[in-house]
Amino acid sequence: MTTLTKTEGEKAPTGPDSFLSVRDLRVRFSTEDGIVKAVDGLSFDVERGKTLGIVGESGSGKSVTNLTVLGLHNPKTSTVEGEILLEGQDLVTTPEKEMEKLRGNKVAMIFQDPLTALSPYYTVGRQIAEPYMKHTGASKKEARDRAIEMLTKVGIPQPKTRVDDYPHQFSGGMRQRAMIAMALVCDPDLLIADEPTTALDVTVQAQILDLLKDLQQEFGSAIIFITHDLGVISDMADDLLVMYSGRAVERGSVREVLRAPRHPYTWGLLSSMPRLGGSTSQPLMPIPGSPPSLLNPPSGCPFHPRCTFKDQVSGDRCSTERPALGEGRASACHLTAEQKQTIFIDTIQPRLR
Repeated sequence: MTTLTKTEGEKAPTGPDSFLSVRDLRVRFSTEDGIVKAVDGLSFDVERGKTLGIVGESGSGKSVTNLTVLGLHNPKTSTVEGEILLEGQDLVTTPEKEMEKLRGNKVAMIFQDPLTALSPYYTVGRQIAEPYMKHTGASKKEARDRAIEMLTKVGIPQPKTRVDDYPHQFSGGMRQRAMIAMALVCDPDLLIADEPTTALDVTVQAQILDLLKDLQQEFGSAIIFITHDLGVISDMADDLLVMYSGRAVERGSVREVLRAPRHPYTWGLLSSMPRLGGSTSQPLMPIPGSPPSLLNPPSGCPFHPRCTFKDQVSGDRCSTERPALGEGRASACHLTAEQKQTIFIDTIQPRLR
């Protein structure tokens, strides 16, 4: 059964306008092979009308974090600790019946794969109308009109006709738009977008991003945008959280993190990206090694087995001592500020040009 406890751990600054505050979140799953530490002491804030980007490799804990915000974890196999404060209400200890009132109404999510997230047995319009009827008490006619209105807002052509189509009759980009319409039908205060542009061509991807920004301006929603694409996040986010092995390793404004990153993992992510205008003869610089097992994560800094700069840290601190993530603009690394600046200027920055 789910264990709900509060522990002291890593703190993040709580801004005066914070709508969502996550404090020392820990999520563990019981498996036949042992306990998976999917999220291990994560803290962050999201303000109204702002977008927080969360980036990291597959398995870093991005999606688990946000599914936990919605309470979408299996109570028989998971353990959740810490605080998830939504306007002061702790979602970790909120009963499931109360969470059902919040999901889709105050908090909504755009899932990664609309083809599997949308039911093939019901029309698109019905799936958009259902949460609206549930949370507002609207009639079927009112809900259908609202579904048509939302399909119009997200740019679906001939919405009065397409409202009666099934998901398989929509293209990939149109299904994603329908998912956005479903998520926004009740004007949620917090929208979680889990890699909403994955597997879409670049033209549709740009349209979806512009749509999200326009709708955020209209509804004033806070957005958590999950992705592994730093190019997308640079265009969408106000603040950025870099995750690795279930932990936050760097935090700051998107401009600060992408222009002057301070953590070796962030350096690796940026160095491994192809760049427009870059030399075609210059090879990409992949991060060596593989992501750690969450069943048995490394001691100390979780990134140290793959870090090419750990030799510059005195002693064995990288393998024995977990670096703390400070407040505000911060990175969880044992390198000194001077070392980080020197490495970035001399080694990393030339790769990014």
